[in-house]
Amino acid sequence: MRKNEVPQDDANMLEGKTRELQYALDENGSYVEVKSVGWEPKNIVMQQAWEEVKENINYAIEEIEKGNKSPIYFFMHKNIMDEKILAEYTGFWIFIVKRHLKPSIFKKISKSKLQKYKEVFKLDSVNELINFDAKKELEKIKFEI
Repeated sequence: MRKNEVPQDDANMLEGKTRELQYALDENGSYVEVKSVGWEPKNIVMQQAWEEVKENINYAIEEIEKGNKSPIYFFMHKNIMDEKILAEYTGFWIFIVKRHLKPSIFKKISKSKLQKYKEVFKLDSVNELINFDAKKELEKIKFEI
């Protein structure tokens, strides 16, 4: 693809913040780096994916507030993980991660296991897990690409 053919479709839905590095041929036939706002179909798919992430996070908060899930559930979704991925990052068996998602089990988790979750989720302290504050956590999230 030539430099002037790199997709620059309108990215209004993403507020023009997406810039993707592409390689294209310049006038001399050499490959050069060109930043692109993307191709409209790809931008639409990215927007839909971020909407799904937002929905999952909001659902996680509802489940925590209802007492059905532990705060680990929120951070798992915030980090776009599922139980299997979280198990791989923590080194826990998947059935252990699933147990930790239960509020009654979460209350009994050892400090060392909470520390592991803190590290995986890149939290400042274990207290962010123990004293989960949905409003505060939502304020931290930025859905900008």
